[in-house]
Amino acid sequence: MRVFWVVLASAGLLQAQETFAGSPDIDRVIEEAVAADQMPGAVALVGQNGRVLHRKAYGNRSLTPVREAMTLDTIFDAASLTKVVATTASMMRLVEQGKVRLGDKVTVYLPAFQRGKSDITVRMLLTHFSGMRPDVDLVPEWSGYETGIQKALIDKPVAGPGERFIYSDINFVLLGEIVKKVSGKPLDQFSRDEVFVPMGMTESGFNPPAALHSRIAPTELYPKMAAPLRGVVHDPTARFMNGVAGHAGLFTTAADLARFAQMLLNKGELEGKRFFSPLTVAKFTQPQSPADQPILRGLGFDVDSQFSANRGELFPVGSFGHTGFTGTSLWVDPGSGGYVVLLTNSVHPKRRPPVTALRAKVATIAAAAMGVDVPGAVLNGYNESMGGIRRAIGRVGSVETGLDVLVKEKFARLQGKRVGLVTNHTGLTRDGKRNIDEMAAAGVNLTAIFSPEHGIFGTEDREGIGDDVDPKTKVKIWSLYKDAGRRPSAEMLAAVDVVVFDIQDIGSRFYTYVSTMRNVMEELNKRGMPLVVLDRPNPIGGVKVEGPVLTKGSETFVGTHTLALRHGMTTGELARLLHAELGMKAPLDVVKMKGWQRGDWFDTTGLTWVDPSPNMRSLNAALLYPGVGMLEAAKNYSVGRGTDAPFEQIGAAFLDGQKLAAYLNGRRVPGVRFYATRFTPNASNLKGQTIGGVRLVITDREAMGSVRLGLEIAAAIHKLFPGKLDFQVNKGLIGNPETIRMILAGEDPRVIQDRQAEELEGFLARRAKHLLY
Repeated sequence: MRVFWVVLASAGLLQAQETFAGSPDIDRVIEEAVAADQMPGAVALVGQNGRVLHRKAYGNRSLTPVREAMTLDTIFDAASLTKVVATTASMMRLVEQGKVRLGDKVTVYLPAFQRGKSDITVRMLLTHFSGMRPDVDLVPEWSGYETGIQKALIDKPVAGPGERFIYSDINFVLLGEIVKKVSGKPLDQFSRDEVFVPMGMTESGFNPPAALHSRIAPTELYPKMAAPLRGVVHDPTARFMNGVAGHAGLFTTAADLARFAQMLLNKGELEGKRFFSPLTVAKFTQPQSPADQPILRGLGFDVDSQFSANRGELFPVGSFGHTGFTGTSLWVDPGSGGYVVLLTNSVHPKRRPPVTALRAKVATIAAAAMGVDVPGAVLNGYNESMGGIRRAIGRVGSVETGLDVLVKEKFARLQGKRVGLVTNHTGLTRDGKRNIDEMAAAGVNLTAIFSPEHGIFGTEDREGIGDDVDPKTKVKIWSLYKDAGRRPSAEMLAAVDVVVFDIQDIGSRFYTYVSTMRNVMEELNKRGMPLVVLDRPNPIGGVKVEGPVLTKGSETFVGTHTLALRHGMTTGELARLLHAELGMKAPLDVVKMKGWQRGDWFDTTGLTWVDPSPNMRSLNAALLYPGVGMLEAAKNYSVGRGTDAPFEQIGAAFLDGQKLAAYLNGRRVPGVRFYATRFTPNASNLKGQTIGGVRLVITDREAMGSVRLGLEIAAAIHKLFPGKLDFQVNKGLIGNPETIRMILAGEDPRVIQDRQAEELEGFLARRAKHLLY
């Protein structure tokens, strides 16, 4: 069915044009490109903060059969801009209405997809991580919308769900069909009614009427055609589908795209009217790629990939946009409030090389003239990614911990008070001095010391650790790991006015030092007593965050709060989160580090590694621990405790190391490789038994996902050695019954992580309120 357009003049947004410093250079590079026959002509429109800075037409819109000058109101075949302006915007509306869930399998909405058996989710279609081919077969030629849909429904993926980025038109053909099935309207009608008409994009739509053809920039002159395509979509798949498809088919103008861009910059609002929730805009335009992938894609939008050259050299990662094969492009930068629209018909009357370099030049000139406010994270060598930022390059830092800061202050905030100190052997200054000794030397009245799991010296690996006395200061050491309560009693706190917490954490939810901190906080809160937390680095970085998130009601000592398994927070930030979310009223004072950045690994801090616990002997072990430790509660399974490489190998009597290593290597788990081994633990699970297993080798720590690794190991054991390992006994460590259910159901680990994304985003929003760095 042909949808008739509303042909009116766009109003309001494009009234004022200012003198723009970048205009001369934009003119120069576009005119040079036209002269070099890179395209017949172009329309460029640059805006910032609701103002039009540059708007100009160049060259010709038609070269044959007659030459026509380019005009500002030229209508262009948008090609793949359809993906974001029509299809993604329609999906935004359906998600807001609760009619589509991003984590749902495609088969929920299209039961015939892959004959009803596929783990591909809606999110994977939007991010191009579905594994589908770039396009359906076009030879021999076919015709009809339904034929195109059937081809997309049965086309076989060439990669596993979530495995790698493959830019695919099939993804958006399917999304267009989801819009139709869910809304009851074809994509062209739904996008018109829900997006274009309400937003005043009056010259955007599919299958433009003949009355507009004279204003449309023609595209390619195919063999056996009397004239170039004009008003008929250039993309062959969309053309075979009668001009309406989720990946191509939209025709639009620079003015309409400017309205769309300004709406996104205004967080869903335009000219005083709300079209989308700010949360929806943020969700779709921020990176949504799998956490272990270097390609950054939003939902529909490109952020940082091989296709994002139209970002130019200066717009930061975190801005977003898209391109179209016919020569169209759009880029939007929330940081500067700016956007760049560049529309060409470079495929007229013949195909030419893509205008990639021109797009980049125009964007760079525009960004420089706008005065883009680059986020500090970018200036410090970071790029934004799912849940935070990732360091693009290493650095050599010089971090001062909270203890170092307090030493320089001469412990002024503790003077005149009776101080209790929760610490262990990791409570050292940058130059290796004990916090206990530094406090004593500064005249602090240290009246009690409290030790966590593993004791004050970090050497015990057992329950029931008793009290002790510090041999140098003679201050009593109260063990907080000697009975089931694992918290300070009234007797322990009787001679204390303020408690200081200073212990090195490891960055994993089930590492219990944070559990001890929570127990101390709760007891202090009952008494209105203050807590001072001396912050220390997260050794495995403050960037990557991985689920599962602990399900409320599943809290234990190895899962003290509803945190992501790999939380990406420092001890001080965790204290702030616990204090706020548990409704505590007692004073909390976090002494911040100096010089620490979120992208820092421990080896970039300049600090000396001290084993935080008997088996945590290296940074590699710390990075592997959140994944490897997920199954440790099973008594017939070893994570290498009591060997020379704890957490760097796993084993069990039932494991065939060669078989398991071959399977896991075949899974191409990002950043890690496996080889068969045999070992004999001298402590903990399977003590004294020689068992088979695999050794883990980190090949790329930036790409590696600790929890993805754990899910891969769990799924592999369940698949290769069914019934041999009790997954339910690990519920306290995994902390999420739905994750266990999916493992036992044989779900692909990539799909499990994708299904966890919404829950993880909720945690990220909570986490963001308490970050200090």
